Amino acid sequence: MGSLARGRWIATALLLLAILLWSAPAAARHVLKFEFAQQPVMLHDAGDAWVDESGSAQAADVATNPNLQWHPTGDDNIYKLGRTPTLWIRFTVPPTPNNERWYLEVPYPGVDRVTLYSQNAAGEWVERAAGDKIPVADWPVPHRQPILPLSVSTTAPRLHLLRIQNGTIFGAPLQFIGENYLGRSAQVISLALGVYVGLVALAVVLSGIGAVSLRDNGYTMYAVSALMMGLTQASLTGLAGLHLWPTLAWWNDMAPQVLPLFAMASLQMFFAEMVSLRDRSRWMYRVIAVGALFAVPLAGYLMLTPDVMERLRLIVIYVVGATFAGFGVVIWATLRGDRYAPWVLLGSSPVAIGAFFPLARAAGLIPTSFWTLYGMQVAIALELPILLIVVAMRSQHRREHVRRIQGLDRIDPATGLINAAVFHERLVRLIARSQRLKFRSAMLLVDIGNIDQIRRQFDSDSARELTLRVAGRLLSVAREIDTVARLSEHRFGILLEGPLHADEVAEAGPRIVARCLMPFKGRPLEWAAHVRVAQALIPMDGSDPAQLIGRLEMLLASAPADSRRAVFMLSKSTAPAALMP
Repeated sequence: MGSLARGRWIATALLLLAILLWSAPAAARHVLKFEFAQQPVMLHDAGDAWVDESGSAQAADVATNPNLQWHPTGDDNIYKLGRTPTLWIRFTVPPTPNNERWYLEVPYPGVDRVTLYSQNAAGEWVERAAGDKIPVADWPVPHRQPILPLSVSTTAPRLHLLRIQNGTIFGAPLQFIGENYLGRSAQVISLALGVYVGLVALAVVLSGIGAVSLRDNGYTMYAVSALMMGLTQASLTGLAGLHLWPTLAWWNDMAPQVLPLFAMASLQMFFAEMVSLRDRSRWMYRVIAVGALFAVPLAGYLMLTPDVMERLRLIVIYVVGATFAGFGVVIWATLRGDRYAPWVLLGSSPVAIGAFFPLARAAGLIPTSFWTLYGMQVAIALELPILLIVVAMRSQHRREHVRRIQGLDRIDPATGLINAAVFHERLVRLIARSQRLKFRSAMLLVDIGNIDQIRRQFDSDSARELTLRVAGRLLSVAREIDTVARLSEHRFGILLEGPLHADEVAEAGPRIVARCLMPFKGRPLEWAAHVRVAQALIPMDGSDPAQLIGRLEMLLASAPADSRRAVFMLSKSTAPAALMP
C-alpha cells in the first residue's frame, strides 16, 4: 500500500505541475501601459477579441453580455470576416496624464470601417469612425490609415470597444500613439512616400518626354506602367485617399481593387514591347494584348458585384496570371537571345518578390506588417531606374539601327565609310570649291595590292578583316575635314581638302603606305596591307570628276604587278600661276 500511495502522490503532483504550466501563459497576459518614451504602445494580448457572426451586436450589449466568448488579442491574429461578421475588440486604457492626447492607430489603410466606442460622463457610448466606407475628410483625424482619439482619464481606467468591419480579413496589430509621436511619424512616413512619389513622377515625366520626342513605344508603355503602378501604391497605402480623393468614399474603397488590374495590364504590354513580342510571335502578342484588355470588363464587374470575397478571388487570379504571363514572355525571349530581356527580368524581379507580401496578406496567410504595406514601394523604387536605363539603351540602339538602315544608300555597312556615290558628290563640290577659291586640293585612290595573297596564305575571313583594318588606318591618317570612302571591295578613295602645300601633297601617298604597312597587334608580320596609291591634284590634273577618277584607275591598273613602287601621280598639267604655292 505504501508504494501505491506513493505512486498516487507522484501522479497527483505531476498533474498539478502540468496544470500550472498550462495556465502560466494565460496568467501572464500583457498589461497595457502608456509611456511617452516607448511609442508606439502595442496592444499585444492586453485586449480581448470576439467575432460577431450576425454583425448586429451593439456596443452596450457587447459591454454587458457575460456570455460572449472572448479570447486574448495578438499581433499575429488573422480574422476571417465577410459581409456580415464583425470583429469586436475590448481594451482598458490605464489612467493617463492629460498633458497629451492619445490615439488608437489601425495600420491597415484598406479596412472598410473601424468604430471606436467610449463612455461619456452620462454613461452613454460615444463612437468615432474611420475607414474606406467613410470619406477621409470626415474622419476624426484625416490620415492615410484610421487614427481614432482615445478617451482617457487621469484617475480611473477607461473601457473602450472597437468594432471592425471588413469584407475579407483583418490582421493588423493595433497600437497606441501620443500626439507628438503622431506628428513625428507622419512627417517621417510622408517624407519617405514623398521620395517615392517624386521618383515615380520623375520616371513618368522623363519617359513621357522620350515618348513624344523620340516616338518610341517603349517609353510610352513605361510611362503608362509607372503611372499605374504609382497610383496603385498610392491607393493601397492610403496616400491617394488622403490627398487625391478625400471626399470619394466609394472610389477610395474600390481603387485598391481596380487599379492593380490596370497596373498589371500595362506591365504586360510593357514587357511585350521591350522584347519586341509583336515581331517575334504575333499569336503570343495577341494573347498578351487580350489579357491586358480583359482588365477593363473585369474592373467593371468588380465595381458592380457586392461579393467582396469573389472580388478578392478574381483579383488574385488575374494578378497572378498576368504576372506569370508577363514574366513567361520575358523568359521566353531570353531563351531566344533577346538583348534586353535579361535586363528586363532583372529589373522586374524586385516587384515580383515584393508582390508576394500584399497578396499573401490579402489571402489571409500573413498579418499586416511593414513589408505588406510598403514592400511594393521599396521594390518599385528599385525597379524604376533599372527599367528606365534599359528603355533608354533599347531606344538608342533602335535609333542607331534605323539610321544604319536609312543610310545604306550612302554608307558602306561594313566599314561605316561613305560609298562611291557620295564620294562622287563630294568630289564635284571639292573641284568647284578649289576652282572658285584658287587653292590646291588632292584626290587619292588606294588599292590593297596583296589581298589575293592574304586570302591564299590565310583565309577569306582574314582578307575581309584586313579590308576593315585598312579602313581604320585610313581614317586615322585623314584629317577631320578630309573624306574617306569605300569605292569597291578593296579600293578606297580619299579627298584631301585644300588649301594644300606642295610638300603636303607629296607626303600624303607615302604616309598612307607606311601607315598601312605597320604590323597589326596579335597578327603575324606577313598579315600586312601592301597598298598602292594613285593621287591627283585638284584642279590642276582635271576638273571633270568622272574623267579624273578614270585616269587614276588606269594608272593603278597599268602598274606592273611585280613593281615595288607604291605611289603613283598623274603627270603635272599646266596650271595658272595663282594656283601654285
